[in-house]
Amino acid sequence: MLKIALAQMKVYPGDPRRNVTVMRDYISQAKEKHCQLIIFPELAVPGYLIGDIWDQPDFIHECVRLGDEIKDLSQDITIIFGNVATDPERINPDGRQRKYNAMFIAQGGNFLAPANFPYPFYIKTLMPNYREFSDTRYFTSLLEVAQEDLVFAEDLVAPVVLPLPGGKTLKIGPLICEDSWDDNYSFKPMQYLQKQYGVDLFINISNSPFTLGKTQRRHRLFGKAIDDLQAPALYVNCTGIQNNGKNVFTFDGASGAYNKDGSLQYECDLFQEELAIVDFDEDAHAFVSPVKRNEPQAEAGEIYASLHYGLQSFLESTGLKKVVLGVSGGIDSAVNAALYATVLPPENILLVNMPSVYNSDMTKSLAKELADNIGCLYTVIPVQDSLELTRRQFAAAELTQKDQPAGLLELSDFIEENIQARDRSSRILAAAAAAFGGVFTCNANKAELSVGYATLYGDSAGFLAATADLWKHQVYDLARYLNETVFGREVVPQGSIDIVPSAELSSKQDVTKGQGDPLVYPYHDYLFRAFIERWQRATPQTILEWYLAGTLEENLGCSVKVADLFATPADFIADLEKWWRLIAGFAVAKRIQSPPLLSVSRRSFGYDLREAQLTPYYTTRYEELKAQILKQG
Repeated sequence: MLKIALAQMKVYPGDPRRNVTVMRDYISQAKEKHCQLIIFPELAVPGYLIGDIWDQPDFIHECVRLGDEIKDLSQDITIIFGNVATDPERINPDGRQRKYNAMFIAQGGNFLAPANFPYPFYIKTLMPNYREFSDTRYFTSLLEVAQEDLVFAEDLVAPVVLPLPGGKTLKIGPLICEDSWDDNYSFKPMQYLQKQYGVDLFINISNSPFTLGKTQRRHRLFGKAIDDLQAPALYVNCTGIQNNGKNVFTFDGASGAYNKDGSLQYECDLFQEELAIVDFDEDAHAFVSPVKRNEPQAEAGEIYASLHYGLQSFLESTGLKKVVLGVSGGIDSAVNAALYATVLPPENILLVNMPSVYNSDMTKSLAKELADNIGCLYTVIPVQDSLELTRRQFAAAELTQKDQPAGLLELSDFIEENIQARDRSSRILAAAAAAFGGVFTCNANKAELSVGYATLYGDSAGFLAATADLWKHQVYDLARYLNETVFGREVVPQGSIDIVPSAELSSKQDVTKGQGDPLVYPYHDYLFRAFIERWQRATPQTILEWYLAGTLEENLGCSVKVADLFATPADFIADLEKWWRLIAGFAVAKRIQSPPLLSVSRRSFGYDLREAQLTPYYTTRYEELKAQILKQG
């Protein structure tokens, strides 16, 4: 019986010395528990999402040196871990030193590799270059090495034969993260390894971020691949958070052991560091440990788990202990305040209500009720005087040109709305955060971010946007989950859930009269999601094709009838073009300047969705469809 330790460790990106300290501790624990093998995640030494730190030779050399220290600990145990590897004899096309995303297998103070492999380590074969991943920017793949050496990839993809006590051996199929997700690649490492060599055990080391619904999908797809190949597998992923500057990703772990029929025998706890011990019968090629699997969660539970863990980890990593939130009485600020209340003591949270004459007594009361429910600090700082001062200043600010009068700058109602929003964030919240010794938050949701329904340097400002990857309906679901499951009582006021969403920045946005945002969330949430999150992203052309086919609601996934929202097809098209002009136009500039956000979806704004500032474009086919629809009436 082979006792194997799965080291689901928290990886600290860009801090290899700290990671190796953690690895040393896990190795010591595994030895004490008489494990013969311990497995760490992909790039466990340096971390994965560290940006162009990968271009620092000194950092790379540090990681390689620390990897050698791990090798020296392998006298009594076999250690498999991910690290960066180098080839000092080769230079990349960009003129930098050759680097590999590598799996190292250390035994008896030496590194093992497949027979006839050019290095004492194994190289990642498939390089993801989508979403937040930029592997080809930094690493050279096994496929490229084969091409350079004028050999077939099949000549390099081979198992590692691991000696075991008693003269036995274990034929390991080495896989690094993407190597198992090969559906859209022409070369398929898992299939080739099993077909050509008949491996005893696949080992996949990963550094894979959490995405909503991804963990269960991974179990299904990975389990099916294993069942097809009839070989057991181990999957070891990390926990912690990593970021690319704009997107903060959580890593849920979900490491596990799969039997050859694809069934999940053991699954590590999500978002928890864990040294899991599994027993593997090397003769039967089966795991015999007790069965342990996590119960699948509903979407709101998954969202909460990721955001809570991400917030807690982000605050710890940045050393931030106090936050200030602007609260309006609405749902977005209430949910953000409740989220922070799950990771910070109430005395470290300050809620600030900043009313003008347009704010109703209802929403002001809800803001105070939220603070009382949390038990945190609360204050009211009105913005009306500031607005009046700005009005007077502009009324007296006569324009001149070469000493000749040239009129005045007039403040429209729309401009005055933005003045209030900027005053709240850039002046009041920034000053309150400084006085409180903390930072202030951005309470945006994804629908608002999509179309730029936020004021630049106003409510789009803040140190972190915790809920900016949630559509409005997900914000409501999270509010109910916080009350019912997390707190077990009403923290987010029911009134904040029930009232119509409104900015309350003018007399035309009176919540007491049901006057709210220009967005019809039960429809626009899903329309914008089609533009942003679909893998094959939709455009206005796609929307009109669905509209004509009568499948728009089905394809969007919304529950409202479009015909009930718009009096005529012309109104429908006008609405579509209004929001598309913003999504593909000025909203891009706002998003570029927005705060970092916690990513939970399959496509979040930031470097997960790389955008250029361009003129919104309509295809020729769109113009034809538009003309057809308008002609039909």
